[in-house]
Amino acid sequence: MPENRQIAGLDLDRLDRIGTHLDQRYIQPGRLPGALTLVARRGELAWVKAQGLMDVERNLPVSRDTVFRIYSMTKPVTSVAMMQLYEKGCFLLNDPVHKYIPGWKNMRVFKSGIYPDFLTEPATTTMTIRDLFTHMSGLTYGFMNRTNVDAAYRELKLDGSRSLTLGDLVNRLAELPLEFSPGTAWNYSVGTDVLGYLVQLLADQPFDDYLRENIFEPLDMPDTGFHVNNLQAERFAACYLYEQGDRMKLYDDPESSPFRKEGSYLSGGGGLVSTIDDYFHFAQALCQGGEYQGRRIIGRKTLEFMRLNHLPDNQDLPGLSVGAFSEAPYAGNGFGLGFSVKTDVARSQTNGSVGEYGWGGLASTHFFIDPVEELVVIFMTQLIPSSSYAIRQELRGIVSGALVD
Repeated sequence: MPENRQIAGLDLDRLDRIGTHLDQRYIQPGRLPGALTLVARRGELAWVKAQGLMDVERNLPVSRDTVFRIYSMTKPVTSVAMMQLYEKGCFLLNDPVHKYIPGWKNMRVFKSGIYPDFLTEPATTTMTIRDLFTHMSGLTYGFMNRTNVDAAYRELKLDGSRSLTLGDLVNRLAELPLEFSPGTAWNYSVGTDVLGYLVQLLADQPFDDYLRENIFEPLDMPDTGFHVNNLQAERFAACYLYEQGDRMKLYDDPESSPFRKEGSYLSGGGGLVSTIDDYFHFAQALCQGGEYQGRRIIGRKTLEFMRLNHLPDNQDLPGLSVGAFSEAPYAGNGFGLGFSVKTDVARSQTNGSVGEYGWGGLASTHFFIDPVEELVVIFMTQLIPSSSYAIRQELRGIVSGALVD
């Protein structure tokens, strides 16, 4: 019998099951255009595989340096940026948001009505900065399609219209009611975009400049940013939309994509593009307590604080959520300062470790870090919505099965 191939306590033959699974179940049947998957452990890159096409219409293959829309995988980056400023004493988590955005001082909560004729009542609590991190602010997303409040978000294009600015966003949100009093429920929201506004306010520099100087350049992430430049254009993937019958259609052509233009709206909640190696540098820095290749972006103790479950009474999402969408399963998962956090492995019904943390993006990209196993997994593809298939849970099962020591 040939000896098992192993790197960093991972069985490579078992990791090869990832490629077989994705190819047979998703790529060959036309359910996904292509995929790029990375697995690292104990600081060592163990397995990377590009499969399928990044652009079906032009028959262009996925490659190691393909540029992807990472959408909500932007949120952990923004959260780390904000916590860098926490480490400088710029704010406290229990600070009221209106301390920095005065127009938010007397927020009100929706009772009834249709925009612009809402009936509201005063919020019973004060929104804090921690509420923005944890999605307990009472804000929402227009794509939820759940309430008359999110309908107003859609009408005002508050989910990320590139004609907005961050200043426009906070001003318009001040005019709309909250879905609930802050701190009383969990609802996925534009709260991380508001954190991006606070980063540029507290740092006194444009948000994109701050990210470049304090995260992207230190971690050698040259392909990460809010738009795709001319040098990246030929590596930029097409994005697809799920259709009934497990099919897909073109959603965003890379040649005419809004990401090809520099917009005024720098969305801290979903505006970045990146490559798998760029994002690996960021994720590996988190896995190593805040530093990568001798460059520290955040303190070890700060990161430990961020990946605690910050939901009240250590609850998981089913106990607090009023919405129906999350980039992580609800059961067995709480929420920290910018990440989902696994609190109960059995309840989550997906293999892993208590304390595992990460997040995903609208186009089905995903990453997670298992600090117990010193494991980083990143999955890149471009299919909207991320709820189309249960690939994220399937990958956890395959990767966990490859751990040998």
